[in-house]
Amino acid sequence: MARRLPRTPRTPRTPRISRRTAALAALALASLALFAVLVSLQTVLYGTALPLTFILGAALCSAPLLSLRYPRWAIAMFCSAAFALPLLVVPDQATEAPWPWSVPALVTFVLFVGVVTFVHGARLGVVPLGVGALLSLTAPLLRPEIVATPATAGSTTADLIVTTSVAAAVFLVAILVAGRVRVSAELTKEREHSALEESRRALVEERTRIARELHDVIAHSMSVIQVQASTARYRLPEIGDAATSEFESIAATARGSLTEMRRMLGVLRTEDQAAELAPQQSIDDIPALVDTIRRAGVTVGLEMTGAFTDAPQAVQIAAFRIAQEALSNAVRHASGAAVTVRLQADLHAIGIRVRNGRATTPPAHPSGGYGLRGMRERVELLGGSFAAGPTAEGGWEVIASLPLHERPSSETTAPITQENP
Repeated sequence: MARRLPRTPRTPRTPRISRRTAALAALALASLALFAVLVSLQTVLYGTALPLTFILGAALCSAPLLSLRYPRWAIAMFCSAAFALPLLVVPDQATEAPWPWSVPALVTFVLFVGVVTFVHGARLGVVPLGVGALLSLTAPLLRPEIVATPATAGSTTADLIVTTSVAAAVFLVAILVAGRVRVSAELTKEREHSALEESRRALVEERTRIARELHDVIAHSMSVIQVQASTARYRLPEIGDAATSEFESIAATARGSLTEMRRMLGVLRTEDQAAELAPQQSIDDIPALVDTIRRAGVTVGLEMTGAFTDAPQAVQIAAFRIAQEALSNAVRHASGAAVTVRLQADLHAIGIRVRNGRATTPPAHPSGGYGLRGMRERVELLGGSFAAGPTAEGGWEVIASLPLHERPSSETTAPITQENP
């Protein structure tokens, strides 16, 4: 048999750069490159003073970046620089190079029109296109000596036509790309909405199936138990008063369980998961719960200190359920041991402590339920703390603290390693 080679652990992938960040970085690099080229060419080929070239070139090339957040200020700054830069040239040198738009200025103009149109829409993108084209027409009027000959006039006319045509083409492309991106985003949002609706429908169907199974199996069995226990005194007239009392207690417990089952079925069949919880059991029902456990032959001590009536409904229900589950665990897994239940309320929280002694006989059923996990989840949902574990005397103890006011769950809960107390 061939021996398997050990798997090499996968190295964690570095987080990918978002498209927005990549586009912003590319735009910044393009603006910086255009600035470097524009300053060099404008100074060498057109004879513009270097300080003026730096200032106007910076205004021209930084306009695409500025337009992302301040489009109107960027348009004003770009148009001012584009208007002044062709006028600050030496006529003899300007006739030997493209004028009034140099090649880097033309590329910057096209980039600026495309960015404004793509980010802010066609209505705002047409402003730099129209204003830039009109301002470039004023340069030959203000510097007629540059276009004095037919050759220079033809070169200037060609430069203006090429610049305007390329900028208009980029303007149209930016409109189409922006529309495509917008449609793609809407389709993605629609797909996410459809997937959410599909998962919600699957959840509702699963909850309905669980409710149907509970109704058809568990509720039916509990109804049979309740009917048999209620009619035992009539079907078995030879039983004594003690047995009759026990059967009546069993019937009452079955009726209560059926009521709880109906509430649970109502929650499962409610799509918004907001079924009315009242009248659920509260802290005031814990003495009756303890009396029920005592009638089963278990020694249970109960101590309640403080005022519990002002506690929120969710805390009331959680306190009852935690006490109920802790007592149930003690009865199942610590047969013959005495149990002590203590509840204490103060201004901030309600403390619950359920403690049982060492079991006199081994548990009848091995552990395997989810009682401790369920209690812990109830406490964590309310932002409280929970701990469960063996005591020094060999017993088991459950401690929970339920805050009376909502707060983030920051306490560390003890790890749950077993169910058997």
